[in-house]
Amino acid sequence: MGIFLMIIIPVLIISMFVQWRFRKKFSKYAEMQLSSGYSGREVAEQMLHDNGIYDVTVMSTEGQLSDHYNPEEKTVNLSTDVYHGRSVAAAAVAAHECGHAVQQARSYHWLELRTNMVPLVSISSNLLQWVLIIGILLISFTGSPVVLTIGVLGLALITIFSIISLPVELDASRRALTWLKNNNSIMHTAEENKQAKDALWWAAMTYVVAALGALANLFYYASMLFGRR
Repeated sequence: MGIFLMIIIPVLIISMFVQWRFRKKFSKYAEMQLSSGYSGREVAEQMLHDNGIYDVTVMSTEGQLSDHYNPEEKTVNLSTDVYHGRSVAAAAVAAHECGHAVQQARSYHWLELRTNMVPLVSISSNLLQWVLIIGILLISFTGSPVVLTIGVLGLALITIFSIISLPVELDASRRALTWLKNNNSIMHTAEENKQAKDALWWAAMTYVVAALGALANLFYYASMLFGRR
């Protein structure tokens, strides 16, 4: 319990703060209408075409902050508020997701690595909770570390995936902000570019705390495993 309090709780508090701050920033910039009047869909389509990408479809998807790029289907999936929205936040998010499409078109190696890991990480995530529970019970009552070892290896895989996601997300934001800054037809003022940068910076911080959380979780269970052996 001492290890749990020292490691997990501080990371949880930081994560909650970053999530709260990101949502507050997003809500703020979602109310600031673009002077150009572009919608998120129009921003996405313009960025794709400016980068010579014509085989990626921009789609609307249900949910809030559910925006993502699907490299297998080559679709930029924007939440309803972003797809139809004509705000600084909508433009920033749309451009960020298109940043991933540009990464794929340019064969960005970190995106390729993350994409290849997705199936294995998905399977591990679905089974991991039960593996860890069974592993803890077995090592507590029988002393056998085999199942918990498998669980720790699964956590290590998820941690690696979270760390690999950092350069992918940061690079997508960099590409988005560079394009927005150079394309004066989307954002007419330096203030709008500054607001877009702020929104994407806090979005990036959510991935940073996710990686920290994965590391903390891995360390906690690894400590339990090696402490019992």
